[in-house]
Amino acid sequence: MKILIIRLSSIGDIILTTPILKQLKRKYPNITIDFLVMNNFKDSISGLDYIDNLIIFHKEKYDSFKGLIKFGKELSKNNYDYVFDLHNKLRSFIISKNIDSQVLVYPKRKLWKSIFVKLRLIKYHADDTIVKNYFKPFDFMGISYENEDLTFSFSKKNLLSVSKYSSHFVMAPGASKETKKWTTDGFGTLAKKLYDEYNIKTVLIGGDSDILRCEKINKISENSCINLAGKLSLKESGALLSISKLLITNDSGPFHISRGVKCPTYVIFGPTDPNMFEYDSNNKLIYSNVKCSPCSLHGDLKCPKSHFKCMKNITANFILEKIKKDFI
Repeated sequence: MKILIIRLSSIGDIILTTPILKQLKRKYPNITIDFLVMNNFKDSISGLDYIDNLIIFHKEKYDSFKGLIKFGKELSKNNYDYVFDLHNKLRSFIISKNIDSQVLVYPKRKLWKSIFVKLRLIKYHADDTIVKNYFKPFDFMGISYENEDLTFSFSKKNLLSVSKYSSHFVMAPGASKETKKWTTDGFGTLAKKLYDEYNIKTVLIGGDSDILRCEKINKISENSCINLAGKLSLKESGALLSISKLLITNDSGPFHISRGVKCPTYVIFGPTDPNMFEYDSNNKLIYSNVKCSPCSLHGDLKCPKSHFKCMKNITANFILEKIKKDFI
């Protein structure tokens, strides 16, 4: 059997597919799994034993209506038995519909719900976790949801490059939208408190867009941090988390990378629904549960009520006490 799984973006959503890949290979050892991912997100999934062929979608080459049709027809030459669209957006729809194979699509939230949330008529509550929804198109193959045992792969070279930062605390203060970010004061104050308590500096990770934010956090922490934002690849970030004491992060890609390498993780939620995921003893939810939250599907540029209580109500002391109780 030969199948294609489509999940073009983003970091966390791609990593959330890994429980399916593992189950497929366990139940069907001879199955061939191709995985289609966008070029700038390939490191989220590359290097996994569960994938036979990683197919890269180059947006600059194919991202037009005609280009998507052409790309789908090229993929059709691979003679897939099934195509599983776990992206379920217009781009993946056009690609999959031009592959001569049976296409199965994972169920996203209802359109009316998305519209009502964006219009601020209702709060957003997930009907099910993302991983459980990913599993639904595979029911006929005899695999079903068991847990959110995620996997993130990195090399020995990646691990060697970050080995000098082992046994540190790590913070990932970035996110795709502003309202998903805990405050710089919160991160900086917590880093200072952790250093005062344990004499261990906190490593800050993120992309180029997070550099200035991390510099502010380090200044607030009175230089209790090591700012590696913009200096590590995605694979190196995963390798670092695999040898770190713990991660404190927003609802963003590093949360899932951390779970994929089994790093103890504290994830901070504000405007988005934490029920999109499951949590166990190795990952802890930080959520103030204010009345107006969750208010957004993916976060916003600014708080729609202008008070940002969902994040401001979370204090450094609150997280520190949880860390002292749970992991240290």
